[in-house]
Amino acid sequence: MTDSANGGAGPLVLNVPMRWGDMDAYGHINNVEVLRILEEARIHAFGPPAGTGLPGLEVDLPVFNDLPEGTQALVVEHRVKYLSALNYRNVPARIEVWISAVKGASFTVAYAIFDPVTGAKCVLAETVLAFFNPTLGTLLRISAAKKALLEPLRGEANFR
Repeated sequence: MTDSANGGAGPLVLNVPMRWGDMDAYGHINNVEVLRILEEARIHAFGPPAGTGLPGLEVDLPVFNDLPEGTQALVVEHRVKYLSALNYRNVPARIEVWISAVKGASFTVAYAIFDPVTGAKCVLAETVLAFFNPTLGTLLRISAAKKALLEPLRGEANFR
């Protein structure tokens, strides 16, 4: 799904298929399905959380694969701004993914979704993620190694 390597800086560029069932009655990708597309982009960029699914393709930035046993990668917050309709096409949407913030126990993944034919920017979004230990009931701090892994993808926030 990765369209091009980022050469160590800037956003990752991914292609995420739009599904026929993602379309609403107006021919647009439904707003709920946009969140699914963001999730797919996030997993294709950073890999699935450890202990989920079966082995698949290696990813460029395996953010989730070295978490301690039982750790959950939780979505804390989504923010989405629709700039123009993302119309269904049988061509994957182009998604840019970068990191807009890293805090003590969370980090923010930023996205831009583009129409794959016209190149129009259709959606801006951000997802705040945190790592949670359900046994202890606590959030895990973002390690220095994880911060260093994310640093090459640092970019501007979509929202202030």
